[in-house]
Amino acid sequence: LLEKMADVSLKEAALIVGVVAACYWNSLFCGFVFDDVSAILDNKDLHPSTPLKNLFQNDFWGTPMSEERSHKSYRPLTVLTFRLNYLFSELNAVSYHFLNLVFHVVVCIVFLKVCKLFLDNRSSVVASLLFAVHPIHTEAVTGVVGRAELLSSIFFLAAFLSYTKSKGPDNTIVWTPIAVTVFLVAVATLCKEQGITVVGICCVYEVFIAQGYTLPALLDTAVQILRGKGSIPFSMLQTLLKLIVLMFSTLLLVVVRVQVIQSQLPVFTRFDNPAAVSPSPARQLTFNYLLPVNAWLLLNPSELCCDWTMGTIPLVESLLDVRNVATLTFFCFLGALMVFSLRYPGDSSKTVLMALCLIVLPFIPASNLFFPVGFVVAERVLYVPSMGFCILVAHGWKKLSNKSVLRKISWVCLTAVLFTHALKTLHRNWDWESEYTLFMSALKVNKNNAKLWNNVGHALENEKNFERALQFFIQATQVQPDDIGAHMNVGRTYKNLNKTKEAEESYMIAKSLMPQIIPGKKYAARVAPNHLNVYINLANLIRANESRLEEADQLYRQAISMRPDFKQAYISRGELLLKMNKPLKAKEAYLRALELDRTNADLWYNLAIVYIELKDPTEALKNFNRALELNPAHKLALFNSALLMQESGDARLRPEAKQRLLHYVKEEPQDANGYFNLGMLAMDDKKDMEAEAWMKKAIRLQPNFRSALFNLALLYSQTGKELMALPVLEDLLRYYPDHTKGLILKGDILMNQKKDIVGAKMCFEKILELDPNNVQGKHNLCVVYFEEKDLIKAEKCLVETLALAPHEEYIQRHLNIVRSKIASLGAVEQSSLPSDGTAAAGVKKNSFQNLKEGKNEKTTTQSTVENNKERSKNKKPAEKSSVDKETPKKSTKEIKDIEKKRVAALKRLEEIERILNGE
Repeated sequence: LLEKMADVSLKEAALIVGVVAACYWNSLFCGFVFDDVSAILDNKDLHPSTPLKNLFQNDFWGTPMSEERSHKSYRPLTVLTFRLNYLFSELNAVSYHFLNLVFHVVVCIVFLKVCKLFLDNRSSVVASLLFAVHPIHTEAVTGVVGRAELLSSIFFLAAFLSYTKSKGPDNTIVWTPIAVTVFLVAVATLCKEQGITVVGICCVYEVFIAQGYTLPALLDTAVQILRGKGSIPFSMLQTLLKLIVLMFSTLLLVVVRVQVIQSQLPVFTRFDNPAAVSPSPARQLTFNYLLPVNAWLLLNPSELCCDWTMGTIPLVESLLDVRNVATLTFFCFLGALMVFSLRYPGDSSKTVLMALCLIVLPFIPASNLFFPVGFVVAERVLYVPSMGFCILVAHGWKKLSNKSVLRKISWVCLTAVLFTHALKTLHRNWDWESEYTLFMSALKVNKNNAKLWNNVGHALENEKNFERALQFFIQATQVQPDDIGAHMNVGRTYKNLNKTKEAEESYMIAKSLMPQIIPGKKYAARVAPNHLNVYINLANLIRANESRLEEADQLYRQAISMRPDFKQAYISRGELLLKMNKPLKAKEAYLRALELDRTNADLWYNLAIVYIELKDPTEALKNFNRALELNPAHKLALFNSALLMQESGDARLRPEAKQRLLHYVKEEPQDANGYFNLGMLAMDDKKDMEAEAWMKKAIRLQPNFRSALFNLALLYSQTGKELMALPVLEDLLRYYPDHTKGLILKGDILMNQKKDIVGAKMCFEKILELDPNNVQGKHNLCVVYFEEKDLIKAEKCLVETLALAPHEEYIQRHLNIVRSKIASLGAVEQSSLPSDGTAAAGVKKNSFQNLKEGKNEKTTTQSTVENNKERSKNKKPAEKSSVDKETPKKSTKEIKDIEKKRVAALKRLEEIERILNGE
């Protein structure tokens, strides 16, 4: 009979699908908000590159269960469904919301099947429809993270339905449904922790529904057995056996769950759940008052709020508080229903009993009864308890509608409730459209929660509206003056507004609110780990001032003393020590951080940068490679390891360097530096056309790219395309008028190719204006004087040049040439050039070959990041120049001797710095 009653017809299923679609269609237009950001957007466990085993090692938010900052919410199967969403649509919110809608439909249909076990067909449909449209469910259905409730509920109800089939003919035990139940309980628990409470519902069902006992009958039997006047009936022994199997399975699940969280409860602050850290009797009175608050939300879901923490519900600190009347009324009503359901036989009492079980037992994990939770009230945890509420309402409606006097009014009231609830749900969904709309809607309901003011500020901050965000953050500090996070938010926003003094003041206030270190007491148990970031943020702020580096270091060390496992403190301190030119200490800091987290690619990258500072490129490359093993798309590791390979001069490393740069430009297609360095590699490999193409692409992306412009011009001059180099040099000198190498190269081309002595002279004179001691510029100006046939001026110029560089043999040779020319021509012809022009050509040619001499200079830059963002350091490529021009051969022996003295190339004369500034 039960099997037949529990069937759901196609019409009923279609009705439920239609009603749910009508209520939740607009949820498809909502984005990722509130907890969705941590669970979806920031959760690496969703990415296909993350091993599947990580899902079973990390919590719901992607944090390893072993870490103290983990919330210990172990829901790997729910995360697996997120991962499937990501596989098909990555971060397209529509697919996530659609799947939630589908799961809610499934829950409603399975719930209808359960209702038919205790209600008639019409009342079951009423209960299911009320459940489908109830506004309290918007957080569970429209909020993507609410999927944990939906999935857990499906297996929760399926486990119960399976257990109802465990009673065979003549009260025999059917073990297969029990085994299936245990399996489904385990699955429900892996979706969300409250799934395990279905075992309690199965036990109540077995005793009071399947076996038909009432509480008085059970007490009478127990008294008879204790007095020795009777034995335990066989049917009761069978019931006990089933219950023992269920309880043992539950105990096993609990033991496994405790092992998973490593016997540690999550760390919550007094802001998350103020009553949890309050003394008696405020703690007990407030926790009890929260029960009628939750019941009222089910009865009257008119004012819904996404966050009920902090000051939303003031503590009940006295027995004289009028709110205790609500608590007393609630317990009286609940007690009356329990007495009715347990004392009296009959279908009505059984229906009420099962409804009460669905309300009470699934709510126990959120009730603070056994352990404190990280919230005051959470609407989504009422998803399963609302099932029992809907059964109670439907059962009461049935009683009223059966009375002819009240039949019409009962139908009118039911229609009104369903219609208004559906409208409220539809309207409430729009609140979840964005973080701004969600938190602003919450502030309409509750202005005493600093977290809501903070969250509106965060939403505005994400839109770069820092001025308005600051107003909300300041309001949060006024609502909750001791909220450390709010003061940190104010400080960060002031920093974004470049108000350093105000930012420091806010951080100092936050720091003053931190609890003092108590010897022998675990610090982390008394504060949220993320509050320790106040030391990081304050240190990052003040270390911009070179005179306060030691003060910043002291702050990092203070954070480490509070928590020796505070990884971010070691990372930030390593950055600072590099800035203080203490690479060995920086190395120690990074190695300590690696002891805490060897899977962090950024740490291996930063350690590689340290080894570069320590002049150990081999170790640096090894650490770059470790970073890329952990994260093959680590952009900075790709770029800088390629640069290191390129600078090594080892031709065998060039192919790998090229592959890494190609990977880099794929990841960062708008970064001109990647294309520039591909061009440098091509120049090394004498692939001139390829080098030209890469350089042009770099310049297209960044028209004022100094190194790319110079090297493209240099490439043209090396390959006999000097006239093509001139417009490139013009662009370079328009952006950088003081580019000495560019001026030398331009002068060379004007002198040798264009025969524009005046233009060349202007270039060299400009160089000497910038740097009067520039040997190359001065020497080349001497050559111009020679070309102008002013030998006396040329001689004087060369003497001055030789004084600047007395060891340069080519200058002495040129001076000798000029002096011999002066001597041979005599005073009358001193400004004439000989007919063959040999000496002049020799001087001219050597002057520009000297351009090829130079040294590579390197600089490194550091970037500072606030909050939990890890810092990465970027070494950008140096500029490469190499001139190997050919000029006509001369006949004199002296010129041939000078030619033999020429230097091959000039490489990497300039370094491009790139400063990464993250917040």
